[in-house]
Amino acid sequence: MAVRMYHLAVDARDLPLLARFWSAVLDWQVLFEDEDEIVIGAHETALPGMCFLPVPERKTVKNRLHIDLTPDDQDAEVERIIALGARRLDVGQGPDATWVVLADPEGNEFCVLRPKRTLTD
Repeated sequence: MAVRMYHLAVDARDLPLLARFWSAVLDWQVLFEDEDEIVIGAHETALPGMCFLPVPERKTVKNRLHIDLTPDDQDAEVERIIALGARRLDVGQGPDATWVVLADPEGNEFCVLRPKRTLTD
């Protein structure tokens, strides 16, 4: 039986803020919105999407799962994402790292990698 990734579910205190941030980062659109969830994606039929779900508490520890992004131009993309509301993080990656660690507006860590063309690049 085949299975595909459907959603990445993200807990959020401010659903509209986080959904709109990630929509802008990924150039996706809001596909569904109500007070209990916001779903974003490239298109209604393009899997996977992201689903933002309300939680009352703030993020308190490092993510156990995070998103890696691969742009055409790492420096330009890092600056664009920071302008959208992200901030740089130092998680001990060191000066020779080929990735940049950022946090979204609620503190969820993610990385902007160097340009890649395959999953094993």
